[in-house]
Amino acid sequence: MRTRVWTVIKTLLITMAAGLILSRSTFQANNTVESVRRYTRSIEFDYVNWTIQSLFIKNKSTSLGLNRYLSDEEGREIVNAYFRQVDEINALRSEISAIYADPEITDPGKMAEDANRRLAEMEDENKQMAALCETVLQQQVSTVAAEMGLSAGGQLIPPLLYHVTPLPMALIVSPRDTIRQDADISLLADLSLEDIVDLEQHIEQEMDVSALVVNIGGVGIYPTMVLRSTDLSWMIETIAHEWVHNFLTLRPMGMLYESTPEMRTMNETTANLAGKEIALRVYERFYPQFVPQETTGDEENPAEETAEPPEFDYRAEMHETRVTVDQLLQDGKIGEAEQYMETRRLFFREHGYQIRRINQAYFAFYGAYADEPGGQAGEDPVGPAVRKLRQQSDSLAKFLNRISWMTSFDNLQKEVSGGQ
Repeated sequence: MRTRVWTVIKTLLITMAAGLILSRSTFQANNTVESVRRYTRSIEFDYVNWTIQSLFIKNKSTSLGLNRYLSDEEGREIVNAYFRQVDEINALRSEISAIYADPEITDPGKMAEDANRRLAEMEDENKQMAALCETVLQQQVSTVAAEMGLSAGGQLIPPLLYHVTPLPMALIVSPRDTIRQDADISLLADLSLEDIVDLEQHIEQEMDVSALVVNIGGVGIYPTMVLRSTDLSWMIETIAHEWVHNFLTLRPMGMLYESTPEMRTMNETTANLAGKEIALRVYERFYPQFVPQETTGDEENPAEETAEPPEFDYRAEMHETRVTVDQLLQDGKIGEAEQYMETRRLFFREHGYQIRRINQAYFAFYGAYADEPGGQAGEDPVGPAVRKLRQQSDSLAKFLNRISWMTSFDNLQKEVSGGQ
């Protein structure tokens, strides 16, 4: 009976969370969004159908309850086996690409027949393994988050559910005279680069705005969407990050995600900070090989005394770029700012960072992730305030319970100035 009651409650929570998160993902009340959608309606991602299908898949895998019978060691082996297979799939894809790229192979289709057959078999097997791997990682992250005080009666609300899937791309639109995200529209995952460039140019020319299509690693709908990866540490952090968005969406700050640029930065910075903390605990508990090694200070030649300054500091250089662009735009020098950003893009490229475009939309998107000093956020005061509140909070649970009920950046500033 207890299991049945929890199943009913869980179903209601899932339905409630899905409705809230979908509303956040699709509702942006401003004229810019509707104007942009004139160019994107036919290529927008369908969240409703994806969510229905994913909830069905998750319900099917969860109902088996396999995770209840797995030891920690068995769970780790399932996860490791899944990631080994993803590595093998990627290697096979590279082998097929090399066959088609070789000008000396006259019939690449025939040459790649066996590899394509093996790839299809491995992809089918990987889908089955993915469901079990997701169940294990969900349980591991949920267990740790509950131990950190983020549960109610031992259960996360909403329950942690994620699904590995090809992710939509995000079309970001900003004004040209200031850095501000006015639109974030999810597009189909398989758009070609040619289609992307055409869309950006068309919107910029017709609307006199800055546009950029970016790749993303996760989406905080329900179940959350996570990109398939061979990097387990990145995957765990992303799973935790996106669940934090689910957590926040059931509270004022998350519900007001789109209300102001400051609220968006508060949400994303909070999710980054919390996601990293939860992930670190998961590493310590289940995957100690990912725990960063701390130096004791007893080394004969401490690194801080002998190491040369880094030849190229990406975050410092990007911070300088953002600060300079903000000043140029404030002075009304839009053309000069855009020319400067292109010059800096080429500068980053010379140092190994292959950034396709740097424009106002680029900073409007990436600047919201301000969990570390510097970088694309420039001198934006929101990130430092969020980080300070975390420092003032005794635990992650207390931090999330404080910030999640805030409805404005003013609330955060007052809390930080008065918090001890």
